[in-house]
Amino acid sequence: MAVERIKQLKDHLTGASGSGLRALEKKNPDDVVITMAIRTPMCKAKKGGLKDMRSDELLTAMFRAVVAKSNVNPAIIQDIHVGTVLTPGPTYEARTAALTAGIPQTTPVQVVNRFCSSGLMAVTGIANQIRGGQIEIGLAVGMESMSANPDHGAHKMSDEIMSHPIAKDCAMPMGWTSENVAQDFNISREDMDAFAAISFQRAEHAQKQGYFQSEIVPIEAPKISQDGTRTTTLISQDDGIRPGTTAANLARIRSAFPQWGKGQTTGGNASQVTDGAAAVLLMTRRKAEELGLKILAKYVTASVVGLEPRIMGIGPVYAIPVALKQAGIEVSDVDLFEINEAFASMLVYCVRKLGLDHSKVNVNGGAIALELERRKGKVLVTSMCCGTGMGAAAVFVRE
Repeated sequence: MAVERIKQLKDHLTGASGSGLRALEKKNPDDVVITMAIRTPMCKAKKGGLKDMRSDELLTAMFRAVVAKSNVNPAIIQDIHVGTVLTPGPTYEARTAALTAGIPQTTPVQVVNRFCSSGLMAVTGIANQIRGGQIEIGLAVGMESMSANPDHGAHKMSDEIMSHPIAKDCAMPMGWTSENVAQDFNISREDMDAFAAISFQRAEHAQKQGYFQSEIVPIEAPKISQDGTRTTTLISQDDGIRPGTTAANLARIRSAFPQWGKGQTTGGNASQVTDGAAAVLLMTRRKAEELGLKILAKYVTASVVGLEPRIMGIGPVYAIPVALKQAGIEVSDVDLFEINEAFASMLVYCVRKLGLDHSKVNVNGGAIALELERRKGKVLVTSMCCGTGMGAAAVFVRE
């Protein structure tokens, strides 16, 4: 009995037992599970439905949705991690938004920033606290308002940093890294546009079928007219999807970065700048059962890696194998992959290099976590590249 308990403890601390898919499907009281996963619509920055909403207003709306949708008394949430990159004074905004939304002052808040993986790092941080016995229940939130807080790139660096052959590349624009990936790994403009078109088509189909509605929380967003009049409108759908997109249409879009490489990256085969937020409630399986909550999935493990900043987009190529190894599974065990589509160049390379079946990758053009339920699949891997040359990945198992 003691030996078995030690083995269970080792499994929880390492994130996986190493004995393959069957081990991941085992259920233990100490499992870290997800009981709520919701998001706002994802809208085009400066142009979309959330463009007039301040970042603190967006966070407050997200926290209010958590209070309404979580089926728990917010007083039992023991910690909150908020992933955000561009928000000025982020801890002030996160803490005050939580309080304003009705989360009690006894629940602390922490802000996490690892660029594009900040939301996942919030999930991982809460999961690790639960796994380590510090808390039983916690909330992970990701939020970015690129309308309110646009990305102005790196601030001015010291002469020493800017003379370092690797460090100086961290300050370069993301578009430059996309062109480097395309050039270094022989990714053509045709390849990039083809992958981008498939993503738009999948997202359009998913939206028309209503696949996203079960995860989207409609937001009452302010709308400010040219004369300063403020009204509100209900935003309930992603507004960045381009209906009728084809590779031929995308081929006509001019280069966004003609000054670098072959100038293959465009506004059509790169991610939009976005406003939006998401939240995930995590707890032990024991706590979820005690509260009578439906368990959506189990968090298994996560990985973070570093790589050359000049080709930061290929981070998933390194992060995914590490996460799979930690989970004790292979690529063939995974039912669905979600890899961020910062630039089509990096997605094309990641899919090819890892030998992934494209029919399993970003099947709804992104936002595919709940697709696992529709398909009755088991294992989901999510991954993303991160600015300055990093990658992250995580493994989840559907209940």
